[in-house]
Amino acid sequence: MFYSVLKLVHILAIVLWVGGMIFAHCFLRPAVAALEPPQRLRLMQDVLGRFLNAVLGAVLIVIVSGAWMIGGAARQVSESGGTFQMPHAWIGMTVLGVVMAAIFGHIRFALYPRLRRAVQASEWPAGGAAVASIKTWVIINLALGLLTIALIVLG
Repeated sequence: MFYSVLKLVHILAIVLWVGGMIFAHCFLRPAVAALEPPQRLRLMQDVLGRFLNAVLGAVLIVIVSGAWMIGGAARQVSESGGTFQMPHAWIGMTVLGVVMAAIFGHIRFALYPRLRRAVQASEWPAGGAAVASIKTWVIINLALGLLTIALIVLG
């Protein structure tokens, strides 16, 4: 039962992370494009700030729950006298997850503060450049997230 709950929490955190990127890139960004830079950048700063804080928690949950599930599987095999060999799909998921977490860290702790500083200083071109950089990395992370999901579902 514990494993099932852990897996549910793991999947829900991934849904928040990947689904949020889809929402931000495909729906929010195009909708705010018609706004003037001050309004658009203030809105993006506010929405991204809330989203990135939620994703920070989700990333931590994904890492901890994933490591716990892998460790539990390894322990079970070891206790039954076998040798644990992590499935290739799990290795791929783990590597892609770590890369995604690193990209998220870059967005959250390097690019987002640039946006926040630019908005606070009313430096709209700098804010636009920060949003453009965030967009690029979100697209990369979204592609990696969808690839990870496909890898696990398709084996």
